[in-house]
Amino acid sequence: MVEENQNEMTGKEVQVGDELTGTVTKVDEKQALIDVGFKSDAILPISEVSSLHIEKVGDVLSEGQQITVKAIRLEEEKDELIVSKRAVDADKAWVKLKGKFESGEVFEAVIADSVKGGLVVDLGVRGFIPASHVERHFVEDFSDYKGKTLSVKVIELDEEKNKVILSHRAVLEDEANKQKQGILDNLEVGSVIEGTVQRLTDFGAFVDVGGVDGLVHISEIAHQHVDKPSDVLKEGDKVNVKVLKVDKDNERISLSIKAAQPGPWEQAAKDFKAGEIVKGVVKRLVSFGAFVEVAPGVEGLVHISQIANRHIATPGEVLKEGEEVQVKILDINVDEERMSLSIREVEGGEKQPKKESKKETTTTYSSDDNGGMGVTLGDLFGDLAKKLKQ
Repeated sequence: MVEENQNEMTGKEVQVGDELTGTVTKVDEKQALIDVGFKSDAILPISEVSSLHIEKVGDVLSEGQQITVKAIRLEEEKDELIVSKRAVDADKAWVKLKGKFESGEVFEAVIADSVKGGLVVDLGVRGFIPASHVERHFVEDFSDYKGKTLSVKVIELDEEKNKVILSHRAVLEDEANKQKQGILDNLEVGSVIEGTVQRLTDFGAFVDVGGVDGLVHISEIAHQHVDKPSDVLKEGDKVNVKVLKVDKDNERISLSIKAAQPGPWEQAAKDFKAGEIVKGVVKRLVSFGAFVEVAPGVEGLVHISQIANRHIATPGEVLKEGEEVQVKILDINVDEERMSLSIREVEGGEKQPKKESKKETTTTYSSDDNGGMGVTLGDLFGDLAKKLKQ
């Protein structure tokens, strides 16, 4: 390679492949003349100015500008030297790009043009960002990207084929993963945070809690039964959720909307008082009475003796499931999630005197069996005992 101080020699010898530093003396539409110290000014064709297509040389070069070029052809008979700026830029670019590719370095690039299938970048060589690597989401029109600066990384490099593939999406995904890991590290099981419903499925809802989606299983959406998430939620809803579980290894978060809200019985303590008359729906009929739902997730027992002003053998003689009734709240126990109700007292019936009996066994059913109301063995076998006495 010829040293720069040799460039000042007039009529020096030049070999193809030499890098020369010179000054632009003239700019035409399709070529420029460069004084590199040769017998005559070297010719720089428009095709050798840039790695990208340009309409005219003046878009890139101006007279008086100093540049470095490479000798690519020498026609001694004509004393004509053809040089390339593009070749010098490419040599430097490949060295840098190999380093960036090996290290995974993120760097900024200005979008030179948008073409079918993606974006073009001038890196000294032509770089290409495929449409699928522009953003994390689908982009229909790339025209607004021209002139923009994007952070990119090299994902494919082949000097022999002059191929440089870049990705902006990979950079965004790396940033999102780092943010996600940070959120996972900071989430505390048991904490209540605000989130946004991102997506609904048959089995639950995915809620964004600061850049990371967590799953609210359908059983954790509400205290009452939910047939499908879309019945009570929609995408974009802001909800408070309680963190149930964080699996950092698999990047999974289990959330609950239900646990972040007051329980139905907690709310019932505020909404209902003994002595009030309220509306309810008969949910279940059992031998010893009827369970009536007075609020979502809150059921009370109307004992068979409190259903009607006359003696009935079974609750089904008077009531049917799904029927709306008015009931009087006789007693409410929030801690034990129990409520005693009466239909008879709403209808004006007189309370019958309680018969003396032996102390009843206090064994009760679980809330799964009877909706939270304690039921004694006396309740279950009272009718049978009466018949036996008769």
